[in-house]
Amino acid sequence: MRLFSAPMPAPNPRRVRMAAAEKGVQLDEVMLDLRRGEHKSPEHLARNPLGQVPVLELDDGTLIAETVSICRYLDGVGGEPTLFGRTALEQALVDMWIRRVEIQIGEPTKMFWRHAHPATASLLTQYQDYGASNRDLLERAMKWFDHELSDGRAFVMGDGFTMADIAAVTIIDFAKLIGMDPMRDRESASAWHARVAERASYHA
Repeated sequence: MRLFSAPMPAPNPRRVRMAAAEKGVQLDEVMLDLRRGEHKSPEHLARNPLGQVPVLELDDGTLIAETVSICRYLDGVGGEPTLFGRTALEQALVDMWIRRVEIQIGEPTKMFWRHAHPATASLLTQYQDYGASNRDLLERAMKWFDHELSDGRAFVMGDGFTMADIAAVTIIDFAKLIGMDPMRDRESASAWHARVAERASYHA
């Protein structure tokens, strides 16, 4: 399997690397330079017409795009642990949490990155006031997330580490990297983050 990817700090490729590390799956990772537009090259557009990474190419030539879909495939072909749940209920709850994280935490982070960060200013039209307003939205989302974790659970879903934790930690780390402050005064979320950071996959 080949993964057409991008290095840190890109959060979506990092999600796949973390999932692969948890599953013990070896990937032949082909790094694309996003700053040079290699993800918009004709070669990559043939793999994914949306011009996005990551894209997983299987040995038979099948191409899988979309981060969570790639991770779900790796979960199915790899060993333990199970990242997406075993029962129908567990699977539904993992999906619910991934969706919540992507909307509540991911969207304000993405909009701040697109519209308020200097690194993207030359790439698209920015609306600075709108971008900056997403700090308050992230603050609200992290207050909710911290409260959810305040019952003492080890991970987002309880005692077991899942794809929901990978989805959350990668976007929270990216938010911090781009100058937001997601973990400020978030005791429960900070304790959760410390537990995730102890896993070998966190550094994949």
